[in-house]
Amino acid sequence: MPPTDLMKRSSTSTTTTNPPVNVKLLLIGNASVGKSSLLLRFSDEQWLPEDEATATIGVDFRVHKMEVNGRKVKLSIWDTAGQERFRTITSSYYRGAQGIILVYDVANRETFEALPKWFSEIDTYVSITVPKIIVGNKVDKENSRQVSTNEGSTFASRQNALFVEASAKTAIGVRDVFEELVARILETPELWAPVAPEAGVSFGKRGEEDGMPGTIDVRRATTAQDDGVCGC
Repeated sequence: MPPTDLMKRSSTSTTTTNPPVNVKLLLIGNASVGKSSLLLRFSDEQWLPEDEATATIGVDFRVHKMEVNGRKVKLSIWDTAGQERFRTITSSYYRGAQGIILVYDVANRETFEALPKWFSEIDTYVSITVPKIIVGNKVDKENSRQVSTNEGSTFASRQNALFVEASAKTAIGVRDVFEELVARILETPELWAPVAPEAGVSFGKRGEEDGMPGTIDVRRATTAQDDGVCGC
């Protein structure tokens, strides 16, 4: 058999054996802690100054592909508004989340002290098995820091959550946030591994596309929102 045929067969076999894992992540936290900036830095390697950035209205999302521990992953990252008036809108987007990113501003103690409220909300909508990571953002403002690294780390340990300090402005720690959380998700197969159908039971088209339960189809949600209908 020609070498090219062997390469094609090997490539096909690998793709069939290890398809990309679809993962839904949710970014939450108070307004102005830099959730959208973290996402923009991670997905597009860009940063907008605070005076140019606009507040998220309702929910925004981005799709990003990456490889973690040799496994290809397709991320649907949902960025939620931190303002209280949007809470009834964004709560529905917890459904199907496989990882939660909680963000606070290290130079704003109020945003750190709000974390217990966010964890209370998570406990209401998300399974206890879903991994969480706490992110102390804006470490570039070291001279204005109000929350120490040790304080943030200690709180994360009490919540059984991962912890990373980062800066969307300088890109420090940003990729670590997503890599560490996705690695933890991959260690929890029940969150993403396909469930074998029982005899006589067939899955719909969504199950075939996503390869996992509980994931919101980004394209479908977008179309629904464009039509003025809730896509959740």
